[in-house]
Amino acid sequence: MNKRKIFNDPVYGFVTITSELVFDIIEEPLFQRLRRIKQLGLTDYVYPGALHTRFHHALGAMHLMGVTLDNLRSKGHDISEKEFESALIAILLHDVGHGPFSHALEASILAGVHHERLSYLFMKSLNKKYGGMLEMAMQMFNNTYPRPFFHQLVSSQLDIDRLDYLQRDCYFTGVSEGTIGADRIIKMLDIVDERIVVEEKAIYSIESFLSARRFMYWQVYLHKTTISTEEMLIQIIKRAREVALQGKELFATPELLKFIRQSVQLQDFECDESCLHAFASIDDYDIWGAIKMWTNHPDKVLSTISRMLLERKIFKVILSTEKPDQELATRLRKQIMNQYQLTPQEAEYFLIQGSTSNAAYLAGGETINVLTKKGAIVDIAEASDLPNIKTMSKIVKKYYTCWPKNIVMNEN
Repeated sequence: MNKRKIFNDPVYGFVTITSELVFDIIEEPLFQRLRRIKQLGLTDYVYPGALHTRFHHALGAMHLMGVTLDNLRSKGHDISEKEFESALIAILLHDVGHGPFSHALEASILAGVHHERLSYLFMKSLNKKYGGMLEMAMQMFNNTYPRPFFHQLVSSQLDIDRLDYLQRDCYFTGVSEGTIGADRIIKMLDIVDERIVVEEKAIYSIESFLSARRFMYWQVYLHKTTISTEEMLIQIIKRAREVALQGKELFATPELLKFIRQSVQLQDFECDESCLHAFASIDDYDIWGAIKMWTNHPDKVLSTISRMLLERKIFKVILSTEKPDQELATRLRKQIMNQYQLTPQEAEYFLIQGSTSNAAYLAGGETINVLTKKGAIVDIAEASDLPNIKTMSKIVKKYYTCWPKNIVMNEN
């Protein structure tokens, strides 16, 4: 069988799969599952074109990794064929641990288990299946490989993951202001002491990249409607869990029910491979199928919010740099109880308060380093003529309050 396939990517054009092992991994049911997990969760409620998947993103990131490594080779850096293939596999599988709706349900379906930990466990499982052929890729992913620049390309503040998802998300949402010059950035990457640096002449491209990332967070990833829909989804799962704990009948696929009825933690995945297999069977379709059935559930909270989300009756959102007004929350809570005939405990599902934050660049730690023309290595935040990056290093925090739109704020 010819495994050196070509596929047509809407962002990059024709892309070639050059490794038989990479082809086999793409064919794995675990990886094909990413076709059924949207990259941007419920963002299509704001931008109708945002229907691309994590499968799209993983293949695109693999392509950019190949382009980047070819560029580094052209600058005289020795990268073996095994290292090349392993880096492709590491970036290909970096998101395989994502659950349905990705970050929105990471803390509600699971007990705070980060998707990167699950990605690593899935890589271990595949490594066993392929007789240890993924060992180097796992080391690169886990930052234990002796050449740390490979890990930086997989996960850092200027990694292949971000270069792909920013371009891809701009393309599918139509938010052109988030466009970045990924090709130029990749050509300006180099290696010094086995770590990634950026040539000084690309410094403005990096500034543009960080600005675009900051813009995309507030305009797309943390858009107020996205916050609202994701919070509604979280409340639905929380209520479904409450209903299940009460011993009431609840429709869901067996795998989804497992995670609704139990609080599954990281050690459960590490000790029981059946947990991994069950999680690998869950995707966005499981959640939507359950929500459609829950619209007719006798539990008023579960059925009402499920129907509202399905019909796009989105909660109203107030975003502010100030902490939420608790007097307003008290008035809203009373109105919600009266409007929907709910108990105080039930009303909590209809009034959501929280916070979100965003920093385009975190100075210190894993920095973006610039190679100056004099050969010095400098943190980009310290570059003298880039005050914007210093500003973008500040963490901006916003508070939000969400509630049903038909509940009008009563000033009395």
